[in-house]
Amino acid sequence: MALNPLLIILIILLIASGAGLIVFVLLHSGKGTGISDMIASSMYSSQTGTSIVEKNLDRITIGCAIVFMVSLLILMVVYPSGSIG
Repeated sequence: MALNPLLIILIILLIASGAGLIVFVLLHSGKGTGISDMIASSMYSSQTGTSIVEKNLDRITIGCAIVFMVSLLILMVVYPSGSIG
């Protein structure tokens, strides 16, 4: 059985964004004791109280979540249950 290139691309996107979500959610700090606070403890923003690294980590996590949801929805629409095999 030959797989469709669209299916291969969507599965790769789904797996990569899912793994990215796991990694980036685990990198978030709980109460100021996360990895991002250890890396950039001197780079705090005085207005919001969060570091620049934490803001970028939020953006990357949201981006991974959006890619994950979009690829999942496309897979659900293009390949409904049982139509891949």
